[in-house]
Amino acid sequence: MSTERPFWERKALAEMTREEWESLCDGCGRCCLVTLEDEDEPDVLDETSMHCRLFDPEKRACTCYERRSEIVPECVPLRPDNIAALTFMPPTCAYRRLSEGKGLADWHPLVSGSAKTVEEFGIAVSRDLVNERGVKEEDYWRYVNGRRRR
Repeated sequence: MSTERPFWERKALAEMTREEWESLCDGCGRCCLVTLEDEDEPDVLDETSMHCRLFDPEKRACTCYERRSEIVPECVPLRPDNIAALTFMPPTCAYRRLSEGKGLADWHPLVSGSAKTVEEFGIAVSRDLVNERGVKEEDYWRYVNGRRRR
């Protein structure tokens, strides 16, 4: 039995292979939710029950992952050199947690050994989300779900 620590504990984000980097995503879908800035508290984001037009809530995955930021310009690809500045990412995000010096959460599939724990622990987004494509921007506030990010 190997006693070597897992790659996310041994390597800096910038040292990871593409495969290792991609495996950090737990598939929760929280980064694909439409969020709104609070006018009174600019450092606070309100999550909505709407998802990005490219997100598939059943699979909790982007339908056009490789071209996502080309199709949706506001989609910011996560990279080791920008993740620390992307404070809009959910605090549960593995990339954010690791960039902040925290480890992976117990429910993360790389720790738990099961992709199901993301849903079991209530981290995964609902499959009953509304596609932003069908909502007028002035009506987005109607979909604020009460969850806030700092």
